[in-house]
Amino acid sequence: MDFLFSQFHSKLALDMLSVVTILFLVALVAGGLAFYFPAISGNTYKLALVFAGSYLFSITIVHILPELFQLEADPAWIGVFVLAGFFLQQILEFFSTGVEHGHIHVHEEHGNSSAVMVVVALGIHAFLEGGLLAHTRTIPHHHDFNTLLWGILLHKAPEAFALMSVLLCETKSRITALAFLVLFASASPLGLYLSDFLLHQGTMSPRIFTYMFALVSGNFLHISTTIVFESSPHHRFNARKMTVAVAGALVAVISEFVL
Repeated sequence: MDFLFSQFHSKLALDMLSVVTILFLVALVAGGLAFYFPAISGNTYKLALVFAGSYLFSITIVHILPELFQLEADPAWIGVFVLAGFFLQQILEFFSTGVEHGHIHVHEEHGNSSAVMVVVALGIHAFLEGGLLAHTRTIPHHHDFNTLLWGILLHKAPEAFALMSVLLCETKSRITALAFLVLFASASPLGLYLSDFLLHQGTMSPRIFTYMFALVSGNFLHISTTIVFESSPHHRFNARKMTVAVAGALVAVISEFVL
């Protein structure tokens, strides 16, 4: 029995190490692309954002929220924390200038102080979303949690690219910008490790973790709906963007119920 437990624990640790490595490298590589493609824009980039936003929105609806409402004896509290997360994200975006959406807004007159605020705001969000990936310890789930991981990665890649583009303009230093990027890339892995540790030690109760899950799902709803709605200025119908959005939603649904 001890041998089996040891093997299970080793596998769990290896799986976590793999996830941590993926989270870190995706942010680092996507951010590093800003060195070589400092002015990415246009329809292809926007359509990629729409797909990522639609996927993130869809997994929040079909994956995260159903689990949360099933687990909580008083589901109204889940709704309260989802709302809190929605408005918390609004506050964070006041400092991050919308980098979560893959948008690039530069305020060169603020320099390093503005860069620090952006990294701190994005780091808080990344830390919280990384913690969600520890949910296999507390939330019984019949599907692989890769749907959630993919949603975070699809959201994190353009976020890291936009962040690095902003940092390069505001700090005027590649070394400083890269250091900030490494800090950002480390936030989600740190959130995962800390949440897993606190859950394993019993310091964080499953109920508190569930409320944190609801809080971050509110963040996701704000980010994803903003991406999708901002992609259609003046509320004009765009068949290509609608097709991409529906495709993102279908991929999320298929990965949840089929794969």
